[in-house]
Amino acid sequence: MLRRLQTGLGEKSTYDAVSQCSRCGYCEQACPTYVATGEEGLSPRGRNQALRLLLEGKLADPKSAAKFLDTCLLCGACSTACYAHVRVPDLVLEGRRLLRGGGAPATARLLTWLLMEKPRLFETLLRVAYALKRLGLSRLVARLGLLDLLGMPGLAVAEEHLETVPDGLLAHELRDRSELADTKGARWLYFAPCGPNFVLPNVGRATVAVLESKGKTAFLNNGCCGLLAYNYGEVEDAREMARRTISRAEAAGEGTIVADCSSCAAHLKGYPQLFLEQPDWKARADAFSKRVRDAAEIIEPGPVKREEKATYHDSCRAKHGQGISAAPREAVKGCCREFVELPESDACCGGAGAFAFTQPELSDEVLRRKISNIASTGAKVVATSSTSCLLQLAHGLAQYYPECRVAHVSELAWEGLANRRNGC
Repeated sequence: MLRRLQTGLGEKSTYDAVSQCSRCGYCEQACPTYVATGEEGLSPRGRNQALRLLLEGKLADPKSAAKFLDTCLLCGACSTACYAHVRVPDLVLEGRRLLRGGGAPATARLLTWLLMEKPRLFETLLRVAYALKRLGLSRLVARLGLLDLLGMPGLAVAEEHLETVPDGLLAHELRDRSELADTKGARWLYFAPCGPNFVLPNVGRATVAVLESKGKTAFLNNGCCGLLAYNYGEVEDAREMARRTISRAEAAGEGTIVADCSSCAAHLKGYPQLFLEQPDWKARADAFSKRVRDAAEIIEPGPVKREEKATYHDSCRAKHGQGISAAPREAVKGCCREFVELPESDACCGGAGAFAFTQPELSDEVLRRKISNIASTGAKVVATSSTSCLLQLAHGLAQYYPECRVAHVSELAWEGLANRRNGC
């Protein structure tokens, strides 16, 4: 556990931070799970109260708090709506760690270990999994219920969400480009999040291409940022991943670090919280975080506009985690001839990392509301900035509104650059 959190009122213990909640209820209508269910326990103040009782030892069955804490999307909309800006997502994570005794589920521990210690093995296993996906064998395994028997039902849902798989990994491609290896004097240092690296390489290609049009760009050749470990309870592993990332960035020079998954960008900016009790590393994390930019906040529109009507979905970790809203909208408006504002644009789509796989019914309830709002705009493309949102919206659009596609803000800007080169 972290035990101390950064809040709007300074550093606080977990108990003092959760005690900042006055239970006024202003957060409730901002909370997607409360709106979907109407359950008080699935509202931010309900979750805060469950954590407070857990910390005070007043729950007859401490495990009863799991329902309230595990169903949180960690979207942060409640913190934006809260006058005291109570950090509910951080508090929920602390509660989950407390219930698990500081440990992560077995699947998360395995993934963290592979990403930290055996990245080449992980990449090999991923390529094998992708080969099985192309052959249709992974779907067969899921439908036979074998993943349920292995205690990994969430992987069956994940298999359904991932319609296509990439031919290769983004990092391999970027490492092969010699001009991206020279970090000296680079204006931009591209940090490849796991999503673009392993699942959506076209997003990374687009971001790098747009950055190159704005100045010298280099690849940071990074590992995982540590968000998976952080969210699933392995705080010390998250710290070690942060240390490695900070050290690599320091060695790479003074360039601006750009990540094109808003969840990872927000986590990178939040590194200082990991080191509140380690002054030396806290100072280095502060300096590092000031260099980080979400691609969504710096991408500019391409020179050629598309004919499609477009709208924009605020990634939770962009809007609520980083306060980014206006910049990506302006980019999308500049990429398309017609832009229409999305109703409830800053409401979560229900992806939230692995939430769509661990809480599929609640996730789909939230997703259907989001797709309904997108359909009401008549848009043919919806832009966003987070890997989880891209996958979740692609899944929802295919089911409920196939006339529309989803794209990363970088991809729209890249299309504009490509159209100019092609004379369109």
